[in-house]
Amino acid sequence: MPTTPHIERHFRATETVRDIVIGMSDGLTVPFALAAGLSGAVASTSIVVTAGLAEIAAGSIAMGLGGYLAAKTDIEHYDTERKREISETKDVPEKEKEEILEVFRGYGLTEDQITPIVDSISSEREKWVDFMMRFELGLDKPDPARARNSAFTIAASYIMGGLIPLSPYIIFHQIKVSLLFSIALTLVALFIFGYIKARFTGIKSIRGAVQTILVGGLAAGAAFIIARIIS
Repeated sequence: MPTTPHIERHFRATETVRDIVIGMSDGLTVPFALAAGLSGAVASTSIVVTAGLAEIAAGSIAMGLGGYLAAKTDIEHYDTERKREISETKDVPEKEKEEILEVFRGYGLTEDQITPIVDSISSEREKWVDFMMRFELGLDKPDPARARNSAFTIAASYIMGGLIPLSPYIIFHQIKVSLLFSIALTLVALFIFGYIKARFTGIKSIRGAVQTILVGGLAAGAAFIIARIIS
């Protein structure tokens, strides 16, 4: 009887998606909130555009730098912990072997089943250290290019997201018309972004879209009200 081959589909580009989510979500909400807030305090679209572009430039640099430093910290942390594990496998090998035993005991294996596994793993230092890093510390080796890629992805996503709510102020010259178009355009963008993000992260698509809209809407609404009160 013919059978359909089982094909597992797992999404693996989680770090890139996370960077896009960080950059795009902030890019959509922060400039949107700034533009909406200024719309309640000024009558010139040029002021909104100037302030918005300045914020996008500063925000993308700050967000990209933050992503770079976070990724560099992960790499440095991994390298430090790996050096410590190498040292421990040399200085206290029996203790390290006991830690391997503890890992497999957690899976319900007996001592007789575990012993040959421990002997095999500890027979090669690189393999031994790799195992300890992954299963004792829960650390995977970071991509050496992660810091650079993360900075670029977050910054580019922030810029793309930020230009969406700002574009009506560039096209139109009436502050109220620009605000209405900015709200409509940004809500649509938030919905689409939230929907796509939800598909990648595995939650219900509509739920993800609504959550994203609520966050962006609350940020913009708060900024607009505060600007109105101040003015």
